[in-house]
Amino acid sequence: MSTAIEILVSIALLTGAAFALVGSWGLAKLPDFYTRLHGPSKASTMGVGGMLIGSMIYFGFHEGELSMHEWLITLFLFISTPVSAHMLSKAALHLKLKTISSPPPEQK
Repeated sequence: MSTAIEILVSIALLTGAAFALVGSWGLAKLPDFYTRLHGPSKASTMGVGGMLIGSMIYFGFHEGELSMHEWLITLFLFISTPVSAHMLSKAALHLKLKTISSPPPEQK
């Protein structure tokens, strides 16, 4: 039973780490603000969420009950990240921040 839990925790941690890696790579490599905003707001949120799920499984199995701290961190993360990404994009639109990519040409 313990080996199955350890495998499940390992999968959750590795999946979370992969999402966090992709999110941080997107933050560093994408060309402008609007595309760079997707890295931390989407992939990194899933990365931290995966790590928290792994932590909840591990400590829930060893202590016999679920920790409220991890539930509250997860809840706050999934509520605050979309709100902060929305506020950042609205501020960038208000400041008329330019984008590098151009819209596709119209077809006649």
